[in-house]
Amino acid sequence: MREFTGKVAVVTGAASGIGLALARMLGEQGMRVALADIEAGALQNAALDLEKRGVEVLAVRTDVSQADSVNALAEKTLEVFGAVHVVCNNAGVFAGGVSWEAPLEDYEWVLNVNMWGVIHGIRTFVPHLLAHGEEGHIVNTASMAAVTSIPYCAMYTMSKHAVLSLSESLYHELKLRGARIGVSALCPEIVATRIGGGERNRPAHLKRAPGAGASPERDLTEQAVRNGIRTGTPPEQIAQRVLEGIREDRFYILAEDVWRRACESRLEDIRLARNPTFAPPVEGDSS
Repeated sequence: MREFTGKVAVVTGAASGIGLALARMLGEQGMRVALADIEAGALQNAALDLEKRGVEVLAVRTDVSQADSVNALAEKTLEVFGAVHVVCNNAGVFAGGVSWEAPLEDYEWVLNVNMWGVIHGIRTFVPHLLAHGEEGHIVNTASMAAVTSIPYCAMYTMSKHAVLSLSESLYHELKLRGARIGVSALCPEIVATRIGGGERNRPAHLKRAPGAGASPERDLTEQAVRNGIRTGTPPEQIAQRVLEGIREDRFYILAEDVWRRACESRLEDIRLARNPTFAPPVEGDSS
């Protein structure tokens, strides 16, 4: 897909981070943009930001973990803009901890947003993209966690593996249908976003009980994420990768350097059927 002017994009998790950068970038290409986020105040601020940049915007508060909410987003977008051409299923949250100690609430929250959010986005929007028959593209935000092996963040890692696998299946299915719809799996490194503060949007019924799943490993992992995002890759760089990926009809949009080496180590483990190598994506790692 190379022509963007006048077409319509939908971006979830659009109030900050990668989502906001994607919305700005797509708006700069002349697209009309439907912004979706669960955080109402931040969503309105994002809409004002894009309007000041001359972008035609629709803001719809959306809980991607709920099918009805995503359906409502689609209905409102079609009502206002008439069509959808690019869908960025981007909303995501993080929780760390030891896999067998983490409370079920952590698993449910992370999987509801990261995995079910993408499922709902695909089930809701793909039929519309197929119906109008024009060129389109779907971008599902996974993570380099989807192609590496990382301890103490099982909920997040498995959710991103699921997104990658779902995206690969979707890619093949659309190709076999002869659809004019591209698919990309966005697998970024640590990015300067607000994911470390995602607890602000966790539903009340999925809050951790005091002390539930607490461990030194969880504390270290969640603090490492908060520290990492302070100096993480700017979201604008990720958005630029996505734009290039859409234009080139490229499926895998990956990070480089230490993350790519960690990915290659895991792939070599699989190729050789050897036990998983602990190869954290850190500078100086030669694995």
